[in-house]
Amino acid sequence: MEGKEEDVRLGANKFSERQPIGTAAQGSDDKDYKEPPPAPLFEPGELKSWSFYRAGIAEFMATFLFLYITILTVMGVNNSTSKCATVGIQGIAWSFGGMIFALVYCTAGISGGHINPAVTFGLFLARKLSLTRAVFYMVMQCLGAICGAGVVKGFQKGLYESTGGGANVVAPGYTKGDGLGAEIVGTFILVYTVFSATDAKRNARDSHVPILAPLPIGFAVFLVHLATIPITGTGINPARSLGAAIIYNRGHAWDDHWIFWVGPFIGAALAAIYHQVVIRAIPFKSRS
Repeated sequence: MEGKEEDVRLGANKFSERQPIGTAAQGSDDKDYKEPPPAPLFEPGELKSWSFYRAGIAEFMATFLFLYITILTVMGVNNSTSKCATVGIQGIAWSFGGMIFALVYCTAGISGGHINPAVTFGLFLARKLSLTRAVFYMVMQCLGAICGAGVVKGFQKGLYESTGGGANVVAPGYTKGDGLGAEIVGTFILVYTVFSATDAKRNARDSHVPILAPLPIGFAVFLVHLATIPITGTGINPARSLGAAIIYNRGHAWDDHWIFWVGPFIGAALAAIYHQVVIRAIPFKSRS
């Protein structure tokens, strides 16, 4: 037991804080981890690289599959005459969270596994990727979402239209402010989890803990859906909301659609600022 206690003591002190708090802490190379350099704002050379387009295709396919599975799940719940005969809200939440877990796991090594323009926007603000790549990812994510919802409608048009098509709307009894707040906080939770799960410092200092980044990200999506499905149907992903709105294309699906862009982008920006400036004290600067 004495030997084990000594091991624990040494492990706890092995990576003690040696830097002052604040951005001045980033001025020294005396670190036990390597911080990736900030991405340049513009990187035209990416446009000549096959890996750039392969990453975009991966984002397209992941968002396509994400919309296909999740909208089918929502349709199944909405079409049921009894809550006991369907997976319910919990099942919808598991569908969204489980698909994010699986798809991030599959695509993280190719594109980073964003599958969400809000995640891409937050990572861009933190200089984790260039503007060129961020815009390309967002376009491919939106196209994938539109195609995913379109395939669902193509298979079951009548059922798709009668069950709402998975479109995000602010539920009766809630104000637009309620919906906007739910989207901001929900996206903040998601993007903050993404930053924490992929943090270079955390990976180095917690290397003794088996961290699988897609798991906490998928679980965050699951929990946010449990909380906000009754309010907005849970967007926290502008591509998901856009794809469903375009294919469903009913007036009420567009009435509050701005909420599902403004809310997630504000939430993502706040998460990026909080993690990079407050938690990590990393200044926003470019190598370009």
